[in-house]
Amino acid sequence: MKFNNIFVVDDDLVYHFVIKKLFNKCNIEAEAQFFFNGLEAIDGLKNVLKTEKEPDLILLDINMPVYDGWQFLDEFRKLKNNMAKDITVYLVSSSNDSTDIDRSKQYKEEVKDYYFKPITTKEFEEMLTSAS
Repeated sequence: MKFNNIFVVDDDLVYHFVIKKLFNKCNIEAEAQFFFNGLEAIDGLKNVLKTEKEPDLILLDINMPVYDGWQFLDEFRKLKNNMAKDITVYLVSSSNDSTDIDRSKQYKEEVKDYYFKPITTKEFEEMLTSAS
């Protein structure tokens, strides 16, 4: 599993900590950038477009301030044709609301899968294997 750059978009510091632990446990040595909302992540993405710093993987929460996950995905759709590589996006949310799950299917071109928090080591490894 080789990833160079990973974006984690979530407003929860505990989740950031858990993801860092999972990176270590799964021997992922990618450069990870952490964003607290979708707008920060879109700005971060715009800053690395068509460079080697584009993320290989984005782990995206749904419920965040400023730009939520849906707003991020709407902007991501507009940018993806300008990207040098295909970026794998996973929704990782505490929401088990069927409305959110159904809505995620509207982004089938952008979102590879939907995971519930907290993700387990096994789910994380599956996610990484599927993305690579």
